[in-house]
This record gives sequence, C-alpha cells and structure tokens, in this order.
Amino acid sequence: VNEQISPTPEKTTETPLPKGTETILLVEDEPMVRDIARKSLEMSGYRVLEAANGREALDIVEREQDAIDLVLTDVIMPQMGGRELAAKLSSRLPGTKILYMSGYTDDALMHHGVLQTNFAFLEKPFTPETLNGKVRDLLDQKDYLPLASTPKVLDSRQPSA
Repeated sequence: VNEQISPTPEKTTETPLPKGTETILLVEDEPMVRDIARKSLEMSGYRVLEAANGREALDIVEREQDAIDLVLTDVIMPQMGGRELAAKLSSRLPGTKILYMSGYTDDALMHHGVLQTNFAFLEKPFTPETLNGKVRDLLDQKDYLPLASTPKVLDSRQPSA
C-alpha cells in the first residue's frame, strides 16, 4: 500500500471577543494606542468616548455624566495622569469602574500609586482579546468598590483565578 497522507490543515479557532453595549471613556495620550483600543472595543459593541488627556476626559464627563460605565485610562500622561483623573472623577461618577493601563515598569507605576493600591490594571502592549476580556471582567464584577475606594485587582500580568 503506497498511500500518500496529506497533512491535515490546522484548524484555527478564533475566540470571539467578549461583547458589550456599555459606554467606555477611553483616555490615552498616544493616538495609535487610542485608535487600536477604540476599534477593538467598538468591534465588541461598546460605545467608546475618546479623550487624549485628562482635561478632555473631564469635559466629556460633563456632557455624558450619566452614561459612562467604565473609564479606561493610561496611568502616565502629560498634564494629568490617570490617578489624578480618577480622583477628580470620583465625585462626578460615583460607582463608575476604572481600568488603568500602562506600558511603564512596576517602579514607575508604584511612583504613580497604581500598583500599591491594587487598582484594576492592564499592561501594554495588549491584544484585543486581553483588552476586551479585562473590560468585560471589570464590568461584570459585582463587588467592585467605587473610584474613591480600592477595587479588587484585575492585573493582566497574572492569570485569573
């Protein structure tokens, strides 16, 4: 028997991105990162409001105050970093969930008070799957504490339990 066995094509199963309909305020000073994050979130059904810095984010909040379900913000930005923005938003958006993101080292993040306070965190660079997964996890989290408090950790660098 002289049969030729043809290789079986590998099946690539793409995991669908988590879906949502909530409104996300995306605050990122790097246009390329902001664009990629926005497209990824919009492809999953989220309504995305974009701000290039903390001041723009505060202006958006004044217009959209009741509609924002989650704030996705870079930690280190010119003029106003993510922690300062969160502090300003805590009275305007009580109970709104916040997800910090950064590509900086742990030392830089500790200096900005993110790691030591155990805020929800997403490390850059990230994939659309990681971004959408963390956003969905945080939105679905029932025991989340408001912005003024210390929420449970959702660190993309550690496997979830």
